[in-house]
Amino acid sequence: MKDKLFGFVGKHPIWVILVSLSFAFFAASGAQNLVFKSDYRVFFGADNPQLMAYESMQNTYNKSDNVSFVVVPKDGNVFSAEHLQALKDLTKQSWQVPFSTRVDSITNFQYTYAEDDDMIVEDLVMDTSKLTSTDLSNIKNIAINEPLLLNKIISPTGHVSVVNVSVQFPGLDPNAEIANVSNFVKKMKANFIVANPGTEVHLSGMVMMNGAFTEVAMSDSATLIPLMFLIVIVFIGLLLRTISGTFATVMIIIISIATTMGIAGWLGFYLTGPSSSAPTMILTLAVADCIHILSSMFYEMRQGNDKKTALAKSLRLNLQPIFLTSITTAIGFLSMNFSDSPPFRDLGNLVAMGVMLAFIFSITIFPALLTVLPIKIKAVAEGKTDAMSTLASFVIKKRKLLLPLTSVIIIASTLFIPKNELNDDFVKYFDTSIPYRVATDYMQEHLSGMTLLEISVKTGISSGINNPEYLRNLANFSDWLRQQPETDHVNTITDTLKRLNKNMHADDPAWYKLPTEQEMAAQYLLLYEMSLPYGLDLNNQLNVDKSSAKIVATFKNLTSNELIEIEQRINAWFANNAAQYTVDVASPSLMFAHIGQRGINSMLIGTTLALLLISIILGVALKSWRYGAISLLPNLIPAGVAFGIWGLIEGQVGMSISVVIGMTLGIVVDDTVHFLTKYLHARREKQASPEAAVHYAFGNVGSALWTTTFVLVAGFIVLAQSSFSLNADMGLLTAITILIALIVDFLFLPPLLMALDKDKNTASVINQNTLTAELSAS
Repeated sequence: MKDKLFGFVGKHPIWVILVSLSFAFFAASGAQNLVFKSDYRVFFGADNPQLMAYESMQNTYNKSDNVSFVVVPKDGNVFSAEHLQALKDLTKQSWQVPFSTRVDSITNFQYTYAEDDDMIVEDLVMDTSKLTSTDLSNIKNIAINEPLLLNKIISPTGHVSVVNVSVQFPGLDPNAEIANVSNFVKKMKANFIVANPGTEVHLSGMVMMNGAFTEVAMSDSATLIPLMFLIVIVFIGLLLRTISGTFATVMIIIISIATTMGIAGWLGFYLTGPSSSAPTMILTLAVADCIHILSSMFYEMRQGNDKKTALAKSLRLNLQPIFLTSITTAIGFLSMNFSDSPPFRDLGNLVAMGVMLAFIFSITIFPALLTVLPIKIKAVAEGKTDAMSTLASFVIKKRKLLLPLTSVIIIASTLFIPKNELNDDFVKYFDTSIPYRVATDYMQEHLSGMTLLEISVKTGISSGINNPEYLRNLANFSDWLRQQPETDHVNTITDTLKRLNKNMHADDPAWYKLPTEQEMAAQYLLLYEMSLPYGLDLNNQLNVDKSSAKIVATFKNLTSNELIEIEQRINAWFANNAAQYTVDVASPSLMFAHIGQRGINSMLIGTTLALLLISIILGVALKSWRYGAISLLPNLIPAGVAFGIWGLIEGQVGMSISVVIGMTLGIVVDDTVHFLTKYLHARREKQASPEAAVHYAFGNVGSALWTTTFVLVAGFIVLAQSSFSLNADMGLLTAITILIALIVDFLFLPPLLMALDKDKNTASVINQNTLTAELSAS
């Protein structure tokens, strides 16, 4: 079958190229259907419990997606007439933000006070042209002592303030809606800075985070993929020294990527931050097949064979190992379907598809291109040794030292695996070159963090929130929450009720406490709500029938472990102090925290199944369960050592790192399969001793393994330069794992094979002349 295929390709290369390119062109046309989704919700499946809880809370209360204008006056004083007027203007303009439903700032804060027997509700800042120094001092005193404003809208020293715009997207076209809001507020920022020179403005909030996902993906596409192409072309050209081979390889890369992304478009895939890195991965992986074919072809040509004969021998020799490496790499990436996060599942599926397409193209279009392109290789002078032959001799000679030495290093490295802690900080998904990260870091330092928890406390009874016992428990919980060291701000309805109670008693500070009667609490809230202007109602805190209230807690930017620990503390507080109420805790921050925790468990299951399947495939393909079992070690060791090193240099395993084991499992099998198949070919077909078989494997495939590893590592190092840490961390750890895989297959696997596969009919030590003779005979 394979001889007929290769025979047809050799006889009709032009037809093969034309038909393959026509198929690739049709498939690639589907890429126009691909859209990029920047909503953070794409990281969570529809059945994700935290997403379901958050969506339920969003449906109960007002939506909480937002844009935050972090405004820093040049003189460091928010409470000047000039700056307060600028904030009033910005607040007014913010109502024009598309899909805005609410705007909160110090200027439109609904300040209440008593006047005779009346309660007055009005903006904290009215006509700035009439403000005296006493008025400004009073406004500042009110703002920095108001629990609803302090550390949320205004800093304690009054040098930074926030205009917060709540946004409710229709959801008809999320990409266009997010882009519309993002572009609008960026123009607003630019205009505000022009009108108020010297004033610093940062843009933060969930809407801007969504925009940042798009920003980093577009940035990576514009820089990383072109850079990777350049690296591949340069390295292949330098290492293989062939223009024609480099051109053919680049063609396979382009066709593989274009076809994969096109089919993804036809199948209805969409792109996200992680899945947009699929072309970069396919680019690096597609190189491996071509390099193995080229290396074996050049090896045969150096032995004096003509190009056609050398290409035919290379294809026959490499078909099985290339197919095995492709299928095992695909299985490794398909194990990412066990991830809880859809973008990583999409990434695994896209790369698996790309790897198999690259295999098909590498045994059809690639040999057809090599057939029609001019290639000249000089024959190697007899007796001349190259670097791989020298390395093989060293490994054989030092095998009794290398096996225990590498074993000790491997074991010592894996001992550091427990140093890794499962943690994520979604703000740090973006590096400091991204404006959203800069703005959020500034907020954290000068005001409050971006980490939120929304806590809905349900009575199950209409108007149940007016019950004095409920309000007392809510206030006690709010006070407890404020005492937690991580807390920056707590927004709770009980603060409003205390203020209203004081107002209704002639602003007597002694009455700054909760009403003791249910009817009184209900009347206060009704009176207050009737006095509020449009867009500043209490629907962001109370549900329609007043049966539940929502508390919003803002914390310092926390890691996933820290946030989950706070969630557990909150649930424990209610279990111990107010178990009669139903409590829901949700937020985007909490969603990201939990998905990383679950991801590692699900990926361990996926990786285990992938490993078993790969081992069975290798056992069948190598026609030896023994060698299939032996292959487990060099396939598992790289990930173990890499995570040990990661524990030393980083120590945190997040959502992206949790998929690396499954992803790299298939890639590292590449080196093992090629080395083992060449070793077994020498043992079975050439009747070579274990030492001679190791020498043959190094000579035949060593250069190809080195070249493919070099290109793969370079490719993933480029991915590690991404401004999106999910991609960057994944790229760096993958590069480390692939490099370790080569070292293991060069320095650990050969001594292991020679130790376990001693030839009883052959002396365990043979001289270099015998090795050279056996290698030449092959």
